[in-house]
Amino acid sequence: MRDQFPFAVARVTRRWRKLLDERLKDLGVTQARWTTMVYLQRGGEGLTQRELANLMAIENPTLVRLLDSLENQELIERRPCSKDRRARRLHLTPAGEAFMDDLNSRADKLREEMLEGVNADDLAVAMNVFNRIMINGDQLQKG
Repeated sequence: MRDQFPFAVARVTRRWRKLLDERLKDLGVTQARWTTMVYLQRGGEGLTQRELANLMAIENPTLVRLLDSLENQELIERRPCSKDRRARRLHLTPAGEAFMDDLNSRADKLREEMLEGVNADDLAVAMNVFNRIMINGDQLQKG
């Protein structure tokens, strides 16, 4: 079971992303773009590019390309930071907010469909296991 575990997690993750990508296809955004917007929304509006890159665990140049694309689609905007003239804060535009409402609605529906037949107790156990694994991974990363 331990040998199979990482592969099972990877399969579930790929399936989730593939299905959600299919459901978002008509919105004209790639997985990288919608993932960036999810992190931006969950991290709180007004994140700097550096803060968002850290949250997403990606390099800043990769993020800049994604942000340029999202800005060109008028889903986000960069605003000057009042505390640091060199920094810019990222904000969802009204179109970005509408996009996230739609994305969240579609993601909620997919999540319910994928979790059909999984009871709350089993889900709680799975979440506890994932949380423990993340704690272990964080300690390994620091060490």
